[in-house]
Amino acid sequence: MRDYRQLTQEEIQVLEGNSCWAEDWNRVKVAEDFRPYNFHRVVFYGDIRLGKFEKMVEVAKGFTKHSGINDATLRNVTVGNDCLIEKIGNFINNYVIGDDCYISNVSTMETTEGATYGEGHMVSVLNEMGDGNVMLFHDLNSQLAAFMVKHFKDKQLKDSITRLINEEIRFSCPEQSTLGNGVKIINSKEITNTVVKDDCEINGAARLSDCTILSTKDASVYIGTGVICENSIISNGCSITNSVKMQDCFVGEACQITNGFTAEASVFFANSYMANGEACAAFCGPFSASHHKSSLLIGGEFSFYNAGSNTNFSNHAYKMGPLHYGTLERGTKTASGAYILMPAKIGAFSVCFGKLMNHPDMRCLPFAYLMAYGETMYIVPGRNITTVGLYRDIKKWEKRDKRAPSCRKSVINFDWLSPFTVGEIVQGKKILEALRQAGGDNVSSYNYHEYIINASSLRKGIKYYDIALRIYMGAVLKRAVKGGWLGKPTSTVGEGDWIDLSGLLLPASEEQRLIEDVKSGALESIRDVLQRFYDIDANYRKYQWAWTYKLILDYYGIDELTEQAMQRIREDYVKARRAWIAEIRKDAQKEFDMGDVEQEVYDDFLSKLDHEIDYEN
Repeated sequence: MRDYRQLTQEEIQVLEGNSCWAEDWNRVKVAEDFRPYNFHRVVFYGDIRLGKFEKMVEVAKGFTKHSGINDATLRNVTVGNDCLIEKIGNFINNYVIGDDCYISNVSTMETTEGATYGEGHMVSVLNEMGDGNVMLFHDLNSQLAAFMVKHFKDKQLKDSITRLINEEIRFSCPEQSTLGNGVKIINSKEITNTVVKDDCEINGAARLSDCTILSTKDASVYIGTGVICENSIISNGCSITNSVKMQDCFVGEACQITNGFTAEASVFFANSYMANGEACAAFCGPFSASHHKSSLLIGGEFSFYNAGSNTNFSNHAYKMGPLHYGTLERGTKTASGAYILMPAKIGAFSVCFGKLMNHPDMRCLPFAYLMAYGETMYIVPGRNITTVGLYRDIKKWEKRDKRAPSCRKSVINFDWLSPFTVGEIVQGKKILEALRQAGGDNVSSYNYHEYIINASSLRKGIKYYDIALRIYMGAVLKRAVKGGWLGKPTSTVGEGDWIDLSGLLLPASEEQRLIEDVKSGALESIRDVLQRFYDIDANYRKYQWAWTYKLILDYYGIDELTEQAMQRIREDYVKARRAWIAEIRKDAQKEFDMGDVEQEVYDDFLSKLDHEIDYEN
């Protein structure tokens, strides 16, 4: 809290000599070391608080002006130290402005009665006409949003979560709109009921109304030309540019939304990229992307997903070529690859996501290609496990996390093989083996829920799933040895089903425990709920070992993990990895033989495969 004093008569005379005027000079308070010389044509109404104005302010590269206030009307405004405010077309009303801010050529900035700053709005995602199921507030992350969407039909849980969020909002909500330190707002029209945190730049925005912009020095936010944003929250490190129109939305850390994209009642989380298209009632988890004008994300839940246009698969079938953002489809309702469905060759084939995704049994054939020829639909199970595309994706996602270390609210687990995905692989392998046993080996194809699996595809699917299982078990065993938790797990937490909560991989039992603790009041604040997600993630390896230990015993038909069994697992792991790399090498050769890849790119990729042997020990 700064100490302020009354203006001296001499200071008032200087101000009036510079064409400044006050409704009541007694209500204009200033910092102890305030100097009045850098104020020109300023009108003061109501209660005004002014800091000191001594520094130069950079307004463009190599161009500085002295801090001060020129050509502006202020009403009930607090201005921090060393700000430059000029060319305010209408007024600034009911605002608290931090230190070192630059505000120029802005029409209106004000706080009006009933301001919410975008907090507390209940929006409906997945069902644009349904009841609200996600409450927007500043600490929302992808896990809490997914948790709400999944369980808000439970009225007691919904009421408890809503109460905790409202308590957090009441505790943190300011009486007036605020600007943090180092904020730059220029060439913009209307900024109403908007909280802007430190080091944000707003340049050319058309209207920001009832918004919170969570910018920080190490993860600043940029709002660009023509942006209209209403009743929304924008998180650290985001960029919103080029005439984006957004209403009732939450934008998570390091997202980019640009080029006329429009969004309503949607949420976007960590590292998502949206351009040109539209979103309505969409749940866009980490690494969701949409590039095309014809793309409409509506009523869907996405993660690690690229929404291509209906007619453009040009960058979806890449393998060794230049990387495009998010070109590998990782499907809906998963952040870790349980449904990896790649488009087939363009022509007579088309991609049929919808029917597959809506079939409850189809989720057990992960990493599959789905293709249609006329009215006949084919599944190629497990095929994507051994593609160049998947190999590249395994390496790239973590590197593409642009979030600052201090601003990572959403949990993202980058394991491509985890209890969640491997559980699906186990079931997929059992399904294929049951089909082969029922149909025999002397058939050309197998029928599975109105889909056809060619015999050769089924055999390879079993082989690929087995490779993945052995790689997974060997890798987890190796980590357990290094981590010092090898042996029979001390807890059963982790056994049983696992789920993906928009990037957080966790045992279903832990989700149920969270539900019970929220409803019982054991978690007393929304921060406690959020901390539970972080605690679960911190225990991921321990839970993973409990699940994997049981898998190892079942897979190898043993009662305990002896040294002899571990040696066999290690040998199987090495063989499986080498078989996996060999299949990827063959896939790369096919791509090269098609003439789409330059020799240098091909050689570089093979060199990386040669180094995979380094990870065997």
